[in-house]
Amino acid sequence: MCNNNENTCENCIVDILKVILLLQQSVCQNDSCLETCDKGFLGQSCNAYCNTRPVTLYTCGSNGTAFAMPISKSPTEATTSTVFRLEKLDGCCATFRVLANNTELQPTYPFVATNSFFTINLNCVCAIRCLDDTYVECL
Repeated sequence: MCNNNENTCENCIVDILKVILLLQQSVCQNDSCLETCDKGFLGQSCNAYCNTRPVTLYTCGSNGTAFAMPISKSPTEATTSTVFRLEKLDGCCATFRVLANNTELQPTYPFVATNSFFTINLNCVCAIRCLDDTYVECL
């Protein structure tokens, strides 16, 4: 999968991201899948109000270190996050929104949306870790 010079993106990570994007864009459907990244609904049950399945990405050659991006567009920003919300999927390219830890005392929603985005070639991603579904208020 790494260093794939072909212009195709047929791999398990792309398939999982397609499911996540569809779920985030649609209404919850009944599903009794296991607690996996491609579980057929967001939240603990279809009655839960969740709009995001946050993910952490691992790139080829990262030696198990999660991919991190700045939480703002400022060139001097030093604070980074390793938690993202998928916003767009186009072939091998995925656009993610960077999520920041919720510093307000709201334990129900652990992340807040930032206005920081990035696009990554999925041929460079070798692993994805899904976190618990949550609600993220987009800016």
